[in-house]
Amino acid sequence: MGATVISNEHALDGGPGPMGATYGKMMMWYFILSDALTFSGFLAAYGFSRFKFIETWPIADEVFNHFPFLHGVNAPMYYVALMTFILIFSSVTMVLAVDAGHHMKKSKVAFYMFLTIIGGFIFLGSQAWEWKNFIKGEYGAVETNGGSILQFVKKQEDGTFKRVALADFALTLPESREQHTKSNGVWFVGESTLPTYSVNEVVQGFQADESILVRSELINAEKHKTVLSRAESLKRLQEAKYVVEGANLVRNEYGHKLFANFFFFITGFHGFHVFTGVLINIIIFFNVLLGTYEKRKSYEMVEKVGLYWHFVDLVWVFVFTFFYLV
Repeated sequence: MGATVISNEHALDGGPGPMGATYGKMMMWYFILSDALTFSGFLAAYGFSRFKFIETWPIADEVFNHFPFLHGVNAPMYYVALMTFILIFSSVTMVLAVDAGHHMKKSKVAFYMFLTIIGGFIFLGSQAWEWKNFIKGEYGAVETNGGSILQFVKKQEDGTFKRVALADFALTLPESREQHTKSNGVWFVGESTLPTYSVNEVVQGFQADESILVRSELINAEKHKTVLSRAESLKRLQEAKYVVEGANLVRNEYGHKLFANFFFFITGFHGFHVFTGVLINIIIFFNVLLGTYEKRKSYEMVEKVGLYWHFVDLVWVFVFTFFYLV
């Protein structure tokens, strides 16, 4: 009887492995599986936190309502939807690049890889623009001693309430303000930057304009933030402690601070994956131009990086669904 000899000649060079798959492709699948579990944990934590603080959670349509070059136009989720479409379209171009590689068409692989890279850069630029608007804010609010966020609205002719920016009613008083830092001994109330207005300027401006009301962060039965009466508004403003403009990891004008924490962490972690994918795609793109894979008579490397890119796109679909839409 002849002995069966198991050859390991392809064990380290990416050749055929278990079940006919190359080791390189299997390792990519292992990485995708582990990364999928990581993102699942982040989204699950976001879901639990939102459910726990559902009555004070910011409304996404009010937070992500900007669109480039359309200042002042309320476009809820339009730009986020456009970003999602661009990323999904880049996944389509990656599929076409992999297919062209199977047919050994170098020029088509390079062309579709180039389109994929452009789509990745557009998405990253869009995400940076979204972060900028989220951090800067548009209206401003005040935070009370208990940590609640109070926003300001004005009743319209149709009976609805429209957000009012602090700049529209806050007074400019001849008072001096000093940023709290460790150097001046007020370390326990440190500030990153000084807000445009002080609490006193906001309160006095509010008292001078009787058409403005306070809107609390509590969501009512109609799925809207609760608007307080004039008397209740004045009473709540007595508890005002900080003026909040935009968002950071400490507090944000949109509502519960955990919303900003999850936004920065989840979208930032995903953005890092997209940035890494773009860099890898650029390396593969230049290798295609140099004919590296043509000489190997295999474009499997394009297929492996394609798996990673499809995973990044799929993760964003879940982020978009659970973080922005639900």
